[in-house]
Amino acid sequence: MAEMKKIATRQSYGEALKELGALHDDVVVLDADLANATKTDIFKKAFPDRHYDCGIAESDMMCVAAGLAATGLVPFASNFAMFAAGRAFEQVRNSIGYPHLNVKIGATHGGISVGEDGASHQCCEDFALMRSIPGMVVMSPADDVEAKAMVKAAYEHDGPVYMRFSRYGASVIHDPDSFTFEIGKGEVLREGTDVDLIANGLLVAEALEAANLLAEQGISARVIDMATIKPLDEELVLKAAKECGRIVTCEEHSVIGGLGEAVCAVIAQHGLACPVERIGVNDEFGHSGPAGALLEQFGLCAGHIAQAAKLLRRN
Repeated sequence: MAEMKKIATRQSYGEALKELGALHDDVVVLDADLANATKTDIFKKAFPDRHYDCGIAESDMMCVAAGLAATGLVPFASNFAMFAAGRAFEQVRNSIGYPHLNVKIGATHGGISVGEDGASHQCCEDFALMRSIPGMVVMSPADDVEAKAMVKAAYEHDGPVYMRFSRYGASVIHDPDSFTFEIGKGEVLREGTDVDLIANGLLVAEALEAANLLAEQGISARVIDMATIKPLDEELVLKAAKECGRIVTCEEHSVIGGLGEAVCAVIAQHGLACPVERIGVNDEFGHSGPAGALLEQFGLCAGHIAQAAKLLRRN
């Protein structure tokens, strides 16, 4: 794959919020003492009267967001994934999910690629936690273009939304002039006939590179960007299972409770004989280290995806 421009999708999140704020007066942004890190400071500089720093009180921030939504505003509550999905889970469930309020959660610094911050901050459980809340939309964009389109789609969606953005730079793979985004719809980035690689977040670019590696060995891999984990594009998953008959899921999340399990559930529910290999963080915690090295160490890279696809095709 040719070298691509890389942009951390947390930066995309901040820029998209500023663009939304200029178009819609009902957009408000909340943060918990991390506006510089989550990039909501971009919105704050443009609209200081619509940005609320709730201090180091993430759970309280979710309750404030719920209250603002109840008045008709559209709050974007922002924080690290570990705190937004983990520490504040009860408030998200009971104060936002249960009354189905129109709160959008922007969670940055998700996954192993948080890097040197270590296991305490490397949230690899957020998809599982947020998927379990009834009515919650759960999404993770592949790049800058998709992230910005996702934020706008979240605003237009009536109901709670959880979006995960990266700290680490994501390769820009979409054309901003032609790209469109729809919640609940996957996107075929590359056609193939032997195996499907279904990925989201940073691993979409890795899946594309894996497809190139496989092509060199005569294996045709279809690559699907599955940015929406819930609601899952079941139609596209079933198409993949029926046409290629082998699937590798790729996510910067635990193999428990995320994209891989969602895909397996759909296939099992429809009684299809399609083996699935889940690439993700196994039942273990991360540790401190450079983001790129950790992604490699935990097998969240093109070479590991390609090897898994080869073994799946052989069996």
